[in-house]
Amino acid sequence: MKKLNWHNIRLIAILLAMLFLYAFASKRNNERIISKIEIQFESNDNLFLTPEMVNNFLVQKLKNNTNIKKNNLILDSLENALDNHEMIEKAHVFSTIDGVLNTRIVQKTPIVRVLSGNDSYYLDSKGDKMSLSKNFSARVPLLFGEIPTENQKPYLCLFNEIKNDDFLSKNITGAKILTSGQLILTTRSFNYNITFGKPIEIEKKLKNYKAFYQYAIKDTLIKSYKEVNLIFTEQVLCKK
Repeated sequence: MKKLNWHNIRLIAILLAMLFLYAFASKRNNERIISKIEIQFESNDNLFLTPEMVNNFLVQKLKNNTNIKKNNLILDSLENALDNHEMIEKAHVFSTIDGVLNTRIVQKTPIVRVLSGNDSYYLDSKGDKMSLSKNFSARVPLLFGEIPTENQKPYLCLFNEIKNDDFLSKNITGAKILTSGQLILTTRSFNYNITFGKPIEIEKKLKNYKAFYQYAIKDTLIKSYKEVNLIFTEQVLCKK
């Protein structure tokens, strides 16, 4: 009679015990009730949304049933719902073993505020609309008139450049799109208008303006200028 291999038997017993404990723990974990929802924003600055607003949004998506089992959660569905929110760039939703539903939020970044008729809204860096928020007002240029939908990209490029430049974001306060598609910009510190022209050769024009400003700020005549023309990229023309 062949002798039993107790070593192999012990290994099999340990393996079965581990599988049983894993299945038991997994079952208990899936049946655990969601105890609370935690909201965390990737940035604490400029919150258009509050944790309470996101919490209420999730509770609504859970059909006001916060006593829900973890195995009944569809995390992808919650993430998609948050991703489709007009203020949210990206969301990550996951649950932990202690029954907490965690939500990580990246908000959209507005680059311009559009004033068109009686309507007012933000545009983000990709050109998506964002409603105004009662919680925060972004310091971005006010745009009078709408960006042409059929040729949106160069205008967005201009306002992204302004947003991402420390000097320009503080200095450029407004813009107006003419029927010709040309842009007139306004500044915070002085009364002159900046005739930008059409949104072409954007980087060169903005570089020219910054160079002009650094030179002209030393000259008292800058206060008498009524127009700074950037259309001709080889020179900056000023009118009194």
